[in-house]
Amino acid sequence: MMRIKKAVITAAARGERLYPVADTIQKAMLPVIDTDGLHKPVIQIIAEEAFSSGIEELCVVCAPGDGDRYLKAFASLRDNLFHSFKGVDWAKKEAEKIDHLISRIQFAEQKEPLGYGHAVYCAREFVNNEPFLLLLGDYLYVSNLSQKSCVAQLMELASQENCSVSAVNPTIEHQIGRYGTLTGKQLSNQSGVYQIEKIIEKPSLSVAELELQTPGLRAGYYLCFFGMHVFTPAVFDILKKYIDQDGGNILLTPALQELAETETYLALEVKGNRYDLSRKHGLLRAQIALGLAGEAHGEILSTMVELLAEANSRTV
Repeated sequence: MMRIKKAVITAAARGERLYPVADTIQKAMLPVIDTDGLHKPVIQIIAEEAFSSGIEELCVVCAPGDGDRYLKAFASLRDNLFHSFKGVDWAKKEAEKIDHLISRIQFAEQKEPLGYGHAVYCAREFVNNEPFLLLLGDYLYVSNLSQKSCVAQLMELASQENCSVSAVNPTIEHQIGRYGTLTGKQLSNQSGVYQIEKIIEKPSLSVAELELQTPGLRAGYYLCFFGMHVFTPAVFDILKKYIDQDGGNILLTPALQELAETETYLALEVKGNRYDLSRKHGLLRAQIALGLAGEAHGEILSTMVELLAEANSRTV
């Protein structure tokens, strides 16, 4: 079985869609209330899901100078927890989690914004010819399985099948222009697992109808990337070829198409939902979803009912 010990989180983009807040704080450091009821930076929530699924080391691909900013911010959070909440159990545990994160995190700078494929390639030295988990720094996830996170679902299949696996989600046709979209043959012995055959980045509906229909999906739905992958190191050799040939904006999707043509590469329908924090109201949607999935479920529902009642009273 393939053992996946390393994770790469891409967080080099400046988050133009989140201005002006992204001008003062890295978008991956925006605070969100996690399912345990505690305020945390987004990147800490992402990292904790990876650690809980067996990841031992993290590399954040960031813009120049951001590595020190992350470390200083986390050190400040840890120190504030120790000093402001002396003797409080939850604060001590949270500070220990941050300490663990600081001890397990590295940074790789993307010197220029040369595309997502290039950002992934920047982590090659960290990965060091091992399989790795790839996550986005502006996506949060909520699993539909109470005892298994989205990352854990993905890593379990990749380990069992000893190959690259991308998480996918059946997506309604009017949204496929936002995502890498793929099709493939469903494996007969495993529900929701596909042998990837073709991938197109943000296709038009007309192209998808002609080239990306997947038998077995509901009418009007397509398999779209979920924002997390497990890759073998072979992906770096493919990316290097594109970088040497082009040198401009390097997409990840063409490299993944080549990966599908050269080795076993599967897609898994993950049981859960993704929340893109860079989209309009994305942070709000993610916060509500985390609240409903966490300890404050009842309180969130009550708050939503109250807000809807207040809004209704203003429009009457």
